Formats: sequence, C-alpha cells, structure tokens
Amino acid sequence: MAEAAVTASEAKLAAAAPATSSLAGMSSAQRAAAVVIALGSDKASQIYKFMEPEEVEQLTLEVARMGFLNSDQTEEVLTEYHKMCMTNKAVTEGGLEYARVVLEKAYGSEAADEMLSKLTKSLKNREFSFMNKADDKSLFSALQRERAQTIALVLSYVDADKAAGVIAQLDEKKQIQVVEGMAMIESVSPATVKIVEAEMSKKFSNIVTNSNVKVGGIDYVASVMNNLDRTSEKNIFDGLSNYNQDLADEIRKRMFVFEDIVTMDDRSVQRFVRDCDTRDLVLALKTANEEVANKLFSNMSSRTAETIKDDLEITTNVRIKDVEEAQQRIVDVIRSLEERNEIIIMKAGKDDIIA
Repeated sequence: MAEAAVTASEAKLAAAAPATSSLAGMSSAQRAAAVVIALGSDKASQIYKFMEPEEVEQLTLEVARMGFLNSDQTEEVLTEYHKMCMTNKAVTEGGLEYARVVLEKAYGSEAADEMLSKLTKSLKNREFSFMNKADDKSLFSALQRERAQTIALVLSYVDADKAAGVIAQLDEKKQIQVVEGMAMIESVSPATVKIVEAEMSKKFSNIVTNSNVKVGGIDYVASVMNNLDRTSEKNIFDGLSNYNQDLADEIRKRMFVFEDIVTMDDRSVQRFVRDCDTRDLVLALKTANEEVANKLFSNMSSRTAETIKDDLEITTNVRIKDVEEAQQRIVDVIRSLEERNEIIIMKAGKDDIIA
C-alpha cells in the first residue's frame, strides 16, 4: 500500500513535468494518462485510490480520449516516469542532497538538476494547495489577523494574482511588512511550513522532503506587484523606500523587463524612445528578439531606424554585460516616465484605458 501511495504521488509529478522531445505535442494530462495506460489496469486502480476525485475525473477523461501512442512515445513517457520515481524515492530516503548524489551518478549532473527542479516545484505546489481553491476575499478573511510574516509565508505559496488581491485588502502598514517579508524569504524549513499550514487548515498533508523548498523571493514579489493596483503599489514602494531603498529598487527593476516593451502601446514606445540614448538602443537590440525589435523600429522615424540598423551591423564583439546594462538603462527611462504619468505600462488586467 505504501508503494502504491508513492506511485500515486509520482503520477501527479508526471502530470506536472514539462513535455520533451517526442512528447512535445502531448499535454501534461495526456502524459499522465499514457503512464496510467502503460502501467495496466491493476496498478492504475491502485493509483486512483490515492488521488483526489477531481484528479481521477480529469485523468479518466484523458485516458478515454487517448488515441494511438507509438512505441517511442510509450517508452519515453515511462522513462520520464521512472526517473521521477527514482527522484522521489531518493529525496524521501535522504533529502535533496542525498538525492542529488544518487541522481548525478545515475544520469549526470544536468539531468539531476532538471529532475530535482521538477520535484521541488511540485512540492511547492502541494503545500497550502487548498488555498488556491479559495478566492482572494476568502483568503483575506482567513489571514487578516495573522502576523505579517505568517501572511508573507502563506502568500508565497499561492498564485501571484491571488496574493496581490489579498495584499490590496490589507492596511497600508501591513502591506509594506508583508511585501518585504515575501521578498526576504529564500527558503523555509518543512517544520515551519507544517506548523503554519496546520493552523490554516486541517487538510495538511505531509512534506516528503527534509530539505528546504524555495518560496517567495524578489522575483515572486515583482510578479505580485505587477498584479497590484497602482494605489497599493505606490503605497508599498513609498513606505518600503523609507527604510529599505535597495530592496525597493531591486523589486522595481524586476517588475518590468526589456522584453515587456512588446506589451506597451505605440504612443508610449514613441515617447520613451525619444529619451533613450541611441547607443543604448543599439546595444539593447543586439540580443533582442524579433518581436521587440519590430516594436521599437516601427515606432521610430525611418531615419532613426536606418541609423540604428546600420550601427547594429558594424557593432561587434559586444559583452553580454554591456547589453544587459543598456537594456536596464532603457527600462529605467520607461519606469521614470511612467512615474511621471507620461506613458502607460499595462498592469496585468488591472488598468482600464480610455482612448
């Protein structure tokens, strides 16, 4: 029975894994169905015993829909599944570091990193998973009287837009404390997560690893801030800047990246381009994808566009560091203009624009 429980757990991990090679055309649910079919009805029925009803329903539907799988696809999906079983077993027996040693010996360091990355992401998704079924108002009701650090920990496990919804409902002081707490989180011990989750819900399920799982962090906070309304964003940055300017600046840098230029309206692009140094535009475009380049060139004068294209052809042996710094200077120009309300950066569906 314990073996079946591990099998069920790994079936869920298989469903969460990204598609590779000949499986690239299959969704995660289809790959999970392929595993179940390949294992046979007896083992499949054992797996079903350890799955939630909605998971059984989804998986059964995919099994029913499953068409022909060639031998290569079947072999590949089972190989992926077997590697995950080995990963989970190694982690359960000795923690992540022990698992890394075992997997590196079996598959090499690169494959070991990939398998452990999939597992830790899956583990993160398990903790507080019941909270992802609640809306932000329900989450706020459950969390509003908790300490800022507790709220920061819990919100680090839910979707960014939902976390933003909760933060927007907090009072101004606690907003700042929670965002700072989330940004400063690097890893959380399983014992701490277990205690907090037990307080939040009776549906707590055991953590299978003794090692810390990465949650929160500045990148995650930047994602949350991108989902906040502008009033809450301004309040948090104003308060955070009063005593932790470096952290506030770092979060700002990661909220809008160079590639996000493609999401801006043409008028805003035309405006910031006028304030950018031509040399920065040339350097920034050295590694830019076609979509970003087209967005910029289509919003310049034909003379400026031709000049930059000519400079791009003769600019060689450029350091990646110089390109990244040029892109960041352009982003700084964009953020500065936005703060002065001269351009608009779209906020993940939070802004209504009147033409």
